[in-house]
Amino acid sequence: MNSKRFYRLNPSRQLNRRIFLITSGLATLGTIVSCAPTQQASTETTAPSASPTTSPAQPQKVRIGYQKFNTLNILKSRGALEKALEPSGITVEWNEFAAGPQLLEALNVGSIDFGHAADTPPIVAQAAGTPLVYVAHEPPYPKGLAVVIRKDAPIQTVKDLQGKKIAIGKGWNVFNLLLAALEKEGLSLEDIDPVFVSTAADAQAAFQQGSVDAFGIWDPFYAVVERTLDVKPLIDGTGIVNNPTFYFATRTFAEQQPDLIKTVLQEVQKVDDWANANPREVAEFLAPQLKVEVADLERATKRREYGVNPITEKTIAAQQEIADRFFRLKLIPKQISVKEAVVETNFV
Repeated sequence: MNSKRFYRLNPSRQLNRRIFLITSGLATLGTIVSCAPTQQASTETTAPSASPTTSPAQPQKVRIGYQKFNTLNILKSRGALEKALEPSGITVEWNEFAAGPQLLEALNVGSIDFGHAADTPPIVAQAAGTPLVYVAHEPPYPKGLAVVIRKDAPIQTVKDLQGKKIAIGKGWNVFNLLLAALEKEGLSLEDIDPVFVSTAADAQAAFQQGSVDAFGIWDPFYAVVERTLDVKPLIDGTGIVNNPTFYFATRTFAEQQPDLIKTVLQEVQKVDDWANANPREVAEFLAPQLKVEVADLERATKRREYGVNPITEKTIAAQQEIADRFFRLKLIPKQISVKEAVVETNFV
């Protein structure tokens, strides 16, 4: 594992220093992983500028961003979407990302048309001006993320994190978990010493090197460290956050290609139905591709439920709560309305 430079915020510094460091990097939250440049024009520029009655041109391909382990990863591996789109002549370009912030930055710069991320990255991205829209979401997955500590650590509760160093990503879902957990105990970001990193590997490396007392992690990496490191979860999302996965598109793509999005989501649902019924097969199917042990993937798969659900008022309210928290803590530069980033999608 390559060593990384970790940027640690001195707890004695003023809050405005922390805010500056956080907000100044909103639009570039890490390096995009495996997002190959393409000479094909973005689907956002394919619509003709003729009269309003002119239908948008059909794209030659759809560019999808995915992360390890989630449904889109399974869909890619099974090749079902390519088969579904073959009659229309549309190809699929898959791009892998280390985490949600990087994926949404690719959406922002027009490198992909569609992708997925957890609940917190889109809040940061929308505040930074990313033209994303929510099109669907998967069921809650509260057990799929955690703040972990050493088994022999003197830390026993969230209150014991005061003054402790925690490796965490600025826009990660587990960052929201940490903030919500601190809030429940009457604490804030000022009471801990965050070490901001860009990837799960960075967070784990900082922990193993003894640079931090705890770190945030999510599945399938969480399942791996449960087995390979002498750690235990201080908290997971249970009773604190829901941690759903959301599906996103650029606004232009969603408005111009609703039928294509419908096809993608229908194929996702088919994969989800299979995954829910076959957790062991999911693990065995993905293990060689992800280079993760079957047992780790099976553990992660069994503590989640797959599915494609529409965006509801309840969903929007939960996202707005995160947005309000981040704005209240001055972790995003402006107040946002999540509802403004939702489009109605018919995928049934």
